Amino acid sequence: MANLISVVVRDRKGVVWEGQATAVTGRNVVGTFDVLPEHSNFISIISKKLIVKTADKKNREFNVESGIMQVRENKVMIYLGVK
Repeated sequence: MANLISVVVRDRKGVVWEGQATAVTGRNVVGTFDVLPEHSNFISIISKKLIVKTADKKNREFNVESGIMQVRENKVMIYLGVK
């Protein structure tokens, strides 16, 4: 099985989605970026769209008005609705 990264997407009400992924695609002021397994520690303000490429090869898409993505120790935490 390919390397996976753990992903949790939360909003103010709680967990929206949680699972394993092969990649997470986000967008910040610089442009579109991908987070892959074993990515270095990273934090960014995100907007527009978030795509989680799940372990079962499906894309989970989330519209993002504003949010924060934190990558640490092969875990991606995404907080939606944070300004």
